[in-house]
Amino acid sequence: MKIKLFLAILLTSAAVISCKEKNVDPATETETNQWIYENMKYWYYWNDDMTTKPDYTKDPASFFESLLYKYDATLRPDGDRFSWIQESAEELEASLGGQSKASGMEYKLTYFPTGTQNVIGVVLYVLPDSPAAKAGFKRGDIFNSINDQKLTGSNYSKLLNSQEKLTYTLATLSADGVLTDGTTKREVTPVVLQEDPVFFDTLYNIGANRIGYVVYHQFIPEPYQADNKQYDKKLDAIFTKFKDANVNALIVDLRYNPGGYVSSATNFASLIAKATASDIFYYKEYNTEVTETNMKKFGETYFYDKFASKSQNIGNQLNDVVFLVSSRSASASELLINGLKPYMNVTLVGGKTVGKNVGSVTLTDSKKKVKWGLQPIVSKSLNKDKKSDYSIGFTPDIAASEGNLLYPYGNPKDPLLGEALFKITGNRIVRQKNARTVQEEEDQEIISTISRKAGGSNMFYDK
Repeated sequence: MKIKLFLAILLTSAAVISCKEKNVDPATETETNQWIYENMKYWYYWNDDMTTKPDYTKDPASFFESLLYKYDATLRPDGDRFSWIQESAEELEASLGGQSKASGMEYKLTYFPTGTQNVIGVVLYVLPDSPAAKAGFKRGDIFNSINDQKLTGSNYSKLLNSQEKLTYTLATLSADGVLTDGTTKREVTPVVLQEDPVFFDTLYNIGANRIGYVVYHQFIPEPYQADNKQYDKKLDAIFTKFKDANVNALIVDLRYNPGGYVSSATNFASLIAKATASDIFYYKEYNTEVTETNMKKFGETYFYDKFASKSQNIGNQLNDVVFLVSSRSASASELLINGLKPYMNVTLVGGKTVGKNVGSVTLTDSKKKVKWGLQPIVSKSLNKDKKSDYSIGFTPDIAASEGNLLYPYGNPKDPLLGEALFKITGNRIVRQKNARTVQEEEDQEIISTISRKAGGSNMFYDK
């Protein structure tokens, strides 16, 4: 059995695939379900709440669902919101490593104008050299038609849920909020892409403030199936630049970061914290069986991770640390914030985060007899002070909404970045316009493609 631990949040059920309508040998299904039950009974955080009389005749997806201690706001507020199963273990592992078939364009869908069923897509960012980038898409672009059909609340899912070529028709949105249909069309065909999560960085010198800004989209140490820590090293190099520039303030943009590998969260935290390699970054709490087994095998060190010793650490230089967050910031993003709080003051700007203080493991059959992959919740995360009080998300210290009129990364006109710079410098770099409130924006937003990344916002441990 192959095991990888992961911290993230499943915000969509798209990854759960049923084989009810397929011709599957019942004996194969039973064998698969027995494998599922065996692994869940050992690893699952709520294994004491699993049924002792499982129905092995179900298809694997339904069987897995029947084992879960499901969240219920009234009956089980401590329940599971995030475990999932995927029919292809190989595709599951690839997606968690940042590799998937995609256009290279992340976007959100929102009702516009307010009160209508008309839908627009707002491009959040575009991967370099991707099909979307080659077609000319950039952050802030808006589209409202797919294959010459206007997007509405009733058809957007059908029109956009395709792995084939799509034709997008662009629209324009004025500063006054007037949407104008356009005639520009762009064709995009998805391909298999590997995302580099270290997306953008820059420096600001404003009075006595030397501010480093970095945009980080997912906690991934390296490309899928690589073993070179390429992305962790790229982040290290950015902090070398920040250190050489004597930055005294840091802005970390996690607004589109749904989670990822804890190893990368530990690396990132070790670049920021006013801590040493002997200090604890976070604790992991497992079920009784996993705890007893691993306590005997590894001792107490299995249940916590310390900061790494990093020559690029800038913690002692920093007067301000600001995180830009949103309703898409989850899991490993929240772990990073929670783990730093005992060591330094951090300020959150943006919207309320998701609230995932639990982690999962990737379970696959090393013998390849079972093709399914599991991503069950197996642990709860706590910081050095044993605090884990963000199950409903972190409320920002400064609320801010980016709206639908987006600015390039690094532009102080961006409402979230502008508020962060104001918090640090005490001065408005540019005059901020009145944006919609965070709640208004969330009320109109339907979904974003961010929720389909990395299992939809998970946090996983790589062991």
